[in-house]
Amino acid sequence: MTKEAVFTVRLDPTLRDRFLAEAEAGHRPAEQLVREFMLDYIQRRQKERAHDRWFRAEVEQGMQEADDPATARIPHEEVRDSWRKQRAELAKRTAERS
Repeated sequence: MTKEAVFTVRLDPTLRDRFLAEAEAGHRPAEQLVREFMLDYIQRRQKERAHDRWFRAEVEQGMQEADDPATARIPHEEVRDSWRKQRAELAKRTAERS
């Protein structure tokens, strides 16, 4: 059996009244809505932290690869020319559709 705890929050009376009115209009107990809000917040924060861990690992890997002399390098001119070609092809396709 789960033991429940009381959670006290100070609210602006107007906010409290508006929230209770909307909960009643939606035929939902305010306590249930608050629990759902809390669970949603926990899930969002966990996803944010997981993404942050992934992103930091990707950056770290990129930094290690950049520092590794064995990493194959692509000359700037080659990249620039490749992008120019891709942009020209996209512009041509766009013009053909118009």
